[in-house]
Amino acid sequence: MTTSDFTTILLVDQTPKEAFDAINNVRGWWSEEIEGSTNKLNDEFKYHFEDIHSCKMKLVEVIPDKKVVWLVMENYFKFTQDKNEWIGTKISFEISGKDNKTQIHFTHHGLVPEYECFEICRDAWTSYIQNSLSSLISTGKGQPNGKDKPQTKNEAKLLADQK
Repeated sequence: MTTSDFTTILLVDQTPKEAFDAINNVRGWWSEEIEGSTNKLNDEFKYHFEDIHSCKMKLVEVIPDKKVVWLVMENYFKFTQDKNEWIGTKISFEISGKDNKTQIHFTHHGLVPEYECFEICRDAWTSYIQNSLSSLISTGKGQPNGKDKPQTKNEAKLLADQK
């Protein structure tokens, strides 16, 4: 059986440099609660949302205006039985020109339908990339999550379920 990694593509009017800079502004589109540096090769940062999800990322490939790749070094989901999901997977943002626009090809390599978290993660990544990152690139303001501030419907549901 062939597995397929989760992918979504975003097309924006801004330059590859503007897209690259926005991608590296992780606090501006994913979470206001990022700890650590998020823009240079070998930078490491931690993400957390309440007691629902936390992870540690390392930037393992950074090609200005072209590509950013994160390695998931640690991960915790409160809502999965398998505590190893995401660990060792890679998240890539490939930037290219297409029809006088900038295309961002987002792939979470290793996030596959067999994962317990697949549907929640697919929906969250889609929202973060297609809504929050897109908005950050085009308007300068994204919709990251923050303390008691879910960004996706699934985050809101998971937060409500734990209270």
